[in-house]
Amino acid sequence: MTHTASSPSSASARAATSPARPRVPVWDNARFVCVTLVVIGHGIQRLTAESDNALIVYLFIYAFHMPAFAIISGYFSKPGAPNAKQLKKVVTDILLPYFIMETIWTVVKFAVEGQTEFNPSQPSWTLWFLLALGIFRLILPYLSLLRWPLFWSLVFSVGVGYLANVDSTFSLSRAIGILPFFVLGWKLNEWGLVDRWRLVETRAWSIRVAAIAVFAGWLAVLVVFIPTWRAIDLRFWFFYDDSYLVLGGDMWWAGFVRLGLIALAVVLSAALFVLIPRSETWFTDLGQATMYVYLLHSFVLYPIREAGVISGERTSAMWLLSMIFAGVAISIVLASPWVRRAFRPLIEPKPRWLFLDSSPSDGGSRVDPTGSRRR
Repeated sequence: MTHTASSPSSASARAATSPARPRVPVWDNARFVCVTLVVIGHGIQRLTAESDNALIVYLFIYAFHMPAFAIISGYFSKPGAPNAKQLKKVVTDILLPYFIMETIWTVVKFAVEGQTEFNPSQPSWTLWFLLALGIFRLILPYLSLLRWPLFWSLVFSVGVGYLANVDSTFSLSRAIGILPFFVLGWKLNEWGLVDRWRLVETRAWSIRVAAIAVFAGWLAVLVVFIPTWRAIDLRFWFFYDDSYLVLGGDMWWAGFVRLGLIALAVVLSAALFVLIPRSETWFTDLGQATMYVYLLHSFVLYPIREAGVISGERTSAMWLLSMIFAGVAISIVLASPWVRRAFRPLIEPKPRWLFLDSSPSDGGSRVDPTGSRRR
């Protein structure tokens, strides 16, 4: 029996002969820079207890690095109702890696700290972002049906801070807190603003100088007012996790503080994207392994922290610089091809046995949760 034009074999043949969609290096570059900032931030976290220099670097990074990550993820998200394949990807790319990593963390904490509780509703360390991405993917089709979805996401983010009963269970408070950045990324794609950036290349250097000035201004604010930022525990506000009451901002206008921090994060994220190289770089390919770096780096830092290597007693500038360079090195190693091959079953599981429809075309994904197309 001959195949018609719509048969699976004909479709496969067309897919094999059609040229692959060209990659845009800027996004892979941005992913690697963002995930490296995550590693650096976690690496110097304990140094902030006694070192003002470490706290300055920490606040500088935390003001925008996860919002920028969420913007990138939203940019590559589809707002329409998900089909069966896309729903499977939520399971295989987000939920299953989450449970795998949470189980491993439970074993590690039992071996090192003697903790015996297994509670997937309370994500360990960095795993909250995986759950947040899953929540974003599930609610975006509903948000896209509304007028002014970006406005409503801001209302949700600011409003959830007034609700003390919405906490870190399933990272719900944090997911709602950073939701505006994810929606902003999706709207940027819809508005085509990134494409318009290419039309103003004649002013590229002036825009880059302005971006550098933005970062310099933020750094100056941190340096001048660092005693104030330490006194009010500003770093906890950047987590978008606790209620305003827990953060010490129980006044009615506390929501405007979050709104201001969201605006700050958007400006700093824009400055970052402006400075990201547009062409291929030595770390472009590494940007395709974002989830490997994000999910594995905590297992590298954890024993170092537990051994006391990273502690608040180490306050020298040289030690701070050493940890920054170590963070970059960890990102490079974890994004390397041999690490990807070794940990692919954990980061990119392909449980075809789990689904009623176990066709090979749906087993696994070519796109990670941040939108990066893996080679």
